[in-house]
Amino acid sequence: MNLHNPPSSLALDNAALYKPAAICRRTFLKKAAVIVSAASADWVATQNSAASAAGGSTDANSKKSIRVGMMTGRLSDLPLEHALDMAKRCGIVALEVMAGPDSKLLNPMHFSRADADGVKQKLAERGLEISSLANYMDSAAAGKTGEIQDIARKVIDAAALLGVPTICMITGLPRVGMTRIDMIKKVVPTVFRPILDHAKNQGIQVAVENWYATCLQGIDTFDCLLETIPDEHFGLNYDPSHLVHQDLDIMIPVARYSRRIFHTHAKDCLIDAQRRRYVGILGDGWWRYAIPGYGEIRWGEYIAHLREVGYRGVLSIEHEDDTFDSEEGFRHGATHLGRFC
Repeated sequence: MNLHNPPSSLALDNAALYKPAAICRRTFLKKAAVIVSAASADWVATQNSAASAAGGSTDANSKKSIRVGMMTGRLSDLPLEHALDMAKRCGIVALEVMAGPDSKLLNPMHFSRADADGVKQKLAERGLEISSLANYMDSAAAGKTGEIQDIARKVIDAAALLGVPTICMITGLPRVGMTRIDMIKKVVPTVFRPILDHAKNQGIQVAVENWYATCLQGIDTFDCLLETIPDEHFGLNYDPSHLVHQDLDIMIPVARYSRRIFHTHAKDCLIDAQRRRYVGILGDGWWRYAIPGYGEIRWGEYIAHLREVGYRGVLSIEHEDDTFDSEEGFRHGATHLGRFC
């Protein structure tokens, strides 16, 4: 989830919650990233060449395996072709495409079959696939339920035209005076029921991301949500990074919700343990999100557990690491994850 444009409706200190201060050794980390980048350049180039030689195949056999994708949030102001070409250069085979009225990548509001055919042709030319269409509007925003449902239905229709199996959303932010559990039991079902009914009719899965600022925070809230809305086509866009800085076990949801993990985000979390011991867990600046391979998550172990429970979807790199520019971050993330896929 993009932390660079924090929603204003959450009744907490935005600076502390959404934009943790730069960790105290960021300068060192930037230098280290440059060194690692230079040292691995030849190896990465070889990997990308191999991916190009393979044509980025997305045939039936390739879709039986876990594969590397990218979340296009950082590229929403650019044409779709730009994101597709970047994915191809980075050795990435799948894209989680941001879709909404303001997205230049894909606007679903008047999306026609001809539009879908044009997108499919661009994908075929590059040997790529779309793993999901995503819209991370605040689904629980008061007074906007009708608008939210209308946009979601349009995103579902676009996914159906494209043959994309999943759309990704969030449950929304807790409203003032309501706990997360209250929100999940009283508000979220009201918002999502028409969306889920439409998705079922279109053969589309709805996956919600567990961004810790929304109604999904601790694993107990996962339990509550999936028990409250038991529909088989409603599940998770699971992002393990949101559990790391909460000191939660990222493997528990993999085993516990294996049949309802439809999509995954690949984002790491870097912990500055020395600063945490100095400012305490309620202090600022002791953690930040990072490109996979530059934080705490053991991706080989995580992917092995996903494989064990039968997940054969996409690891969608969500780039929120300011120590890398867009393409460099996606390239490093794809290289690291590709070792285990």
